[in-house]
Amino acid sequence: MRPSCRLSHQRILVLGWLAALLITPLMADDLRIGIIGLDTSHSEQFTLRLNDPANPNHIPGARVVVAYPGGSPDIEESKTRIEGFTAAVRDKFGVRIVGSVAEVCKDVDAVLLLSLEGRPRLEQMKEIIAAGKPVFMDKPVAASLKDAVEIYKQAATAQVPVFSASAVRWYPGVLEVANAEQTPARGVISYGPAHVLPHHPDLFFYGIHPTEALFTVMGSGCVSVVRTTTSSESTVTGLWTGERTGTLVALHEGAMSYKLVRFGDTLIAEQKSEGDYTPMLREIVKFFQTKQAPVSPKQTLEIYAFMEAAEESKRKDGARVMLRDVMIKTGAPEAWLPDDGKAKPEPPKSVPKGLPQPGSS
Repeated sequence: MRPSCRLSHQRILVLGWLAALLITPLMADDLRIGIIGLDTSHSEQFTLRLNDPANPNHIPGARVVVAYPGGSPDIEESKTRIEGFTAAVRDKFGVRIVGSVAEVCKDVDAVLLLSLEGRPRLEQMKEIIAAGKPVFMDKPVAASLKDAVEIYKQAATAQVPVFSASAVRWYPGVLEVANAEQTPARGVISYGPAHVLPHHPDLFFYGIHPTEALFTVMGSGCVSVVRTTTSSESTVTGLWTGERTGTLVALHEGAMSYKLVRFGDTLIAEQKSEGDYTPMLREIVKFFQTKQAPVSPKQTLEIYAFMEAAEESKRKDGARVMLRDVMIKTGAPEAWLPDDGKAKPEPPKSVPKGLPQPGSS
């Protein structure tokens, strides 16, 4: 063999070896996952954890194989990041890029709906539901409570498994606070960033994170809310069954951080750590495998009803608004309506036993 031919052959071997390192082949028992929405960092971070076995936070059992970029041309955070995240999932992880939601759904077992904002979600979900694919909906479910309810109604009618949650629900520090006592919390304060996006109710976009942390500790059973609003922050106080209170401090401007404080029967517990996407993504893969959602439609919609009722209270200069009333306006079925204030307090749900240690993932 001539030296030049031998050199070319060696180059081919090296390139093939590098490609094998960069793009691990799909295992026979791996679920094939499609992503809709490459305008958020979640698209790259989720794909990293699913597709890279060398990553310390790798989650086996599923692999992203195809994605549709999507995007919102009137939102700066969306339109300026699509190109970069599209290149990352394609070039780093071997994900095939296609031009529509329908193409994503064609050859996958499940879907990650990661579009940055909520306005496109209802139309996107109609296509996913029509394809019969289980789907995880990243925050926010939609840009209105009405659309969120409609999504869950259509999924229930078609018997398509769906669920949505914020990653903070599984943060080790949040779970430690939630499990600080066996009895329900008497009160909780949750604060965190709530950047305002003009196209959504003002808590839906980022306020979902501290709101879901609040509900992770308090559990379901919120009856009503009142809200005080300034340009820099909003304070939303919810009344739960059993005369318990949960307070959200939504930070619109200024210093930003997440924190929970739980007031109980025998102690006051404060959140000491945060977390990352890994525990939630484990729950997502388990959901895709079992078709059993760790967070029910009623639980999720109560959180969105809380935020919608807060928006209504703001419009009414801080008047008390019943969650049940805002849900009834959407046409939600009776089984999903929040409590009317007469039920006994309900302890938090979806709080796993055997907490991970702070900082674990």
